[in-house]
Amino acid sequence: MMQEWFRKARLGIFIHYGIYAVGDVSESWSFHNGNISYENYMKQCGGFTASRYDPAAWAELFKKAGAQYVVMTSKHHDGVALFDTKYSDLNVVKKTPAGRDLVKEYVEAMNAAGLKTGIYFSLIDWSDPRYRSIYPEGAKREDCLKDIYGSPAGGEEDYGKWEEFLEFNNNQLRELMTNYGTVDLLWFDGDWERSAAQWKMPQFREYLHSLNPNVVLNSRMQGYGDYGTPEQGIPLYGPEGEWEFCTTINDSWGYRPSDNDYKTSGQIIRMFCDCITLGGRLLLDVGPKEDGTLDERQEKVLLDLGSWIHDHEEAVYPTGKGLSYHQFLGGSTLSADQQVLYLFLYDKPLESVCVKGVKTPVKRVTALHSGQELHFSYTGSLPWSGIPGTLWIWAQDLQTHPFATVLKVELEGKITYNLGHGEVVTNND
Repeated sequence: MMQEWFRKARLGIFIHYGIYAVGDVSESWSFHNGNISYENYMKQCGGFTASRYDPAAWAELFKKAGAQYVVMTSKHHDGVALFDTKYSDLNVVKKTPAGRDLVKEYVEAMNAAGLKTGIYFSLIDWSDPRYRSIYPEGAKREDCLKDIYGSPAGGEEDYGKWEEFLEFNNNQLRELMTNYGTVDLLWFDGDWERSAAQWKMPQFREYLHSLNPNVVLNSRMQGYGDYGTPEQGIPLYGPEGEWEFCTTINDSWGYRPSDNDYKTSGQIIRMFCDCITLGGRLLLDVGPKEDGTLDERQEKVLLDLGSWIHDHEEAVYPTGKGLSYHQFLGGSTLSADQQVLYLFLYDKPLESVCVKGVKTPVKRVTALHSGQELHFSYTGSLPWSGIPGTLWIWAQDLQTHPFATVLKVELEGKITYNLGHGEVVTNND
């Protein structure tokens, strides 16, 4: 169920942690796609120590990054649980040298730090034969038989086994939602391999709310979640309703030592700005090493992002979506009282910054990070017909921020627009 804290949140941290951090392979998909055998993939259990796992240190770093919530994997598609579940021996407590309930320590640390706590849970489990007891709805039997991870063993469907698997998921989720204090958000994955009817999604949603009526649910529930989760490719336009863009710092969700294709701090900050100016939020992924530490390059990006947010906090929270690209060729946000516009600049203007269609007169313009005041003027204004003209903010001498500069445009009242033909529009967001 959607909660006000999530509506206001702008940054979350995603954590993909598991046995896949031992080798140099991707999480679960590496054996699913035949890049490694299932047996060799599972041998990574023997090298997973979590010997330097310190979620309290993570929480401190995430707060410095400016995050409001965190989501960590409790079980990926490989079926290896990071918590002490009594419904399967395939967990890090029983099968790895770590020998500890990592989810318990994670939830305690995030709660202590005042961060909203989310848990990622894979609906599919490629290690459990009961998951393969039925075919995907509408799929051709002969095609499914080519893929052992989505096919019933022996080729015959067994709905009794499928019911057992659904109950298994419910039991593990009950453990996660009742043994560790309050879980604020559940981030599901893997819904695509079965239909809403096969997952029994309406009943599943009701079941989750019986455990916590206030839990926020992501969209990967075949249409029964609370918000959208576009992945890796940032939306060109803000989706309808609440949404969250999840992406990696390099090219991998989990830690891979060979993946050195890291995005720069400037790129991540630009992506964050794009998210908030389109009315959404960023869920930025980190992949801890098997011992629980983070690559220093990931830490640097988080600290740089947090430093930028600190310098521009009032443009980030609590704000809403600003102008359309027809009015300003860049991102913008609007203050809660709708009397201040924040314009996001990613390069130094050659001369001026142009804003169109804002009817409310401007009182003052400053660079948010430095307080530098900028002159402004209008052209094309026709007061007798209500046409505001074009606002020009003179910025050739602007002292820019190293990553992204925000101009604070203070208005003389609540913002109204004139979008042409004398039409006056009030922002109701």
